[in-house]
Amino acid sequence: MQPYLQLASLRLATTIPLISPRIYNNSTKLLAASGAMASSMAYIALLASALAAVIALLHWAYRWRHPRSNGTLPPGSLGLPIIGETLQFFSPNPTCDLSPFVKDRIKRYGSIFKTSVVGRPVVVSADPEMNYYVFQQEGKLFESWYPDTFTEIFGRDNVGSLHGFMYKYLKTLVLRLYGQENLKSVLLAETDAACRGSLASWASQPTVELKDGISTMIFDLTAKKLIGYDPSNPSQVNLRKNFAAFIRGLISFPLNIPGTAYHECMEGRKNAMKVLRGMMKERMAADPERPCEDFFDHVIQELRREKPLLTETIALDLMFVLLFASFETTALALTIGVKLLTENPKVVDALREEHEAIIRSRKDPNSGVTWAEYKSMTFTSQVIMEIVRLANIVPGIFRKALQDVEIKGYTIPAGWGIMVCPPAVHLNPEIYEDPLAFNPWRWQGKPEITGGTKHFMAFGGGLRFCVGTDLSKVLMATFIHCLVTKYSWRTVKGGNIVRTPGLGFPDGFHVQLIPKN
Repeated sequence: MQPYLQLASLRLATTIPLISPRIYNNSTKLLAASGAMASSMAYIALLASALAAVIALLHWAYRWRHPRSNGTLPPGSLGLPIIGETLQFFSPNPTCDLSPFVKDRIKRYGSIFKTSVVGRPVVVSADPEMNYYVFQQEGKLFESWYPDTFTEIFGRDNVGSLHGFMYKYLKTLVLRLYGQENLKSVLLAETDAACRGSLASWASQPTVELKDGISTMIFDLTAKKLIGYDPSNPSQVNLRKNFAAFIRGLISFPLNIPGTAYHECMEGRKNAMKVLRGMMKERMAADPERPCEDFFDHVIQELRREKPLLTETIALDLMFVLLFASFETTALALTIGVKLLTENPKVVDALREEHEAIIRSRKDPNSGVTWAEYKSMTFTSQVIMEIVRLANIVPGIFRKALQDVEIKGYTIPAGWGIMVCPPAVHLNPEIYEDPLAFNPWRWQGKPEITGGTKHFMAFGGGLRFCVGTDLSKVLMATFIHCLVTKYSWRTVKGGNIVRTPGLGFPDGFHVQLIPKN
């Protein structure tokens, strides 16, 4: 048995090697062929996937640049997918003239054109008739809207994002503070005192950076009325700095990474909201019978109602927006106003004539401005109108189409944004002769504007005409009154402007105030 096994083993050992190479080679070839086929199939699948992705991308890009519409879209370009024409929109403009972004497109497409800003399709209107129509149709065909980045900045429940009854309710609430009755009885005297004190303080210094000085003056005044602001209070001391950081990046390219202006803006908001939340917590825990000392106390009263209309989030966003809007826009307008006055001494002479006549008619020359005196400042009112026309603090006012809207031969699709462009109207030579000239006399003999019109919308228009308009005018008038009657001034350095597209003074505006005898 054993030899048989040995013989069998020997035969196996000798016969298998004779057959094995052929089988092995065939198997190897088969495996190689299978591997090559699998590699080819994988390559083809990868190529097909890449091709499908490219086709999908091209289709998406085509649909982005050629969006569907039930009618004729306005001319223009939506730019690159997602980015759109955002970079061009935020490009700097160092003049009072219309931004190149809008000016070039008006020349190319006309006064109504489409574009895309921060990822959203927008129709830009430089047409006075269309602008007026958009404002008048709010709540019917259009509603207030801002791009998502703006909503992140001001809060998702800010007053600009609310509609209908809630917006009207908040507007009525705010008018308790900024309405004409409170202006007459309280705010005019406090504004006059703030302007006198600040100008006297600045005159004791070699120079003052006017934008920062005016911002601080107005912030201290309005924040005290809004939240009882006290700059010496340790818990509130950084609030002004937080708003300054917020403002520096307010209208900047929305890139939220450390080191960018937008990131600084968001950090400023976060820190300011932290202070406001702390104040709300303290006041909600305080005695409900405590008398109201500022506007925030009235808001807390509304929150304490059995069935409050306000939420804490809406209340905080409201306070944040009011603190910002109460000082920054007016501070910018006054700063560029002083710059324009410096460049136009004839206007200063005419202002001095009007305001010195007011002082001569007083029993006490050093008494404060009265409401009757304020209303008699005819030329000053013309100067203020001309300042805000040229300042163009707000580069665009946004709305959103609630349905497909046919207007001026074009269709604005439902959901698209509309940017009403006030600078394009205020600087239109067909409306204002020599529009870049500072000429307050152009307003002579014209009735006072108490709302937005087709040709003037510095304070907005329609239902959302700015509730702080009267306060802004009072602030500007009392500041001009104190400035021209008690001081002369000269520019020391700075004064250059830049729009990105919001107005700024990159080098500041440093002036020296010289008291008059």
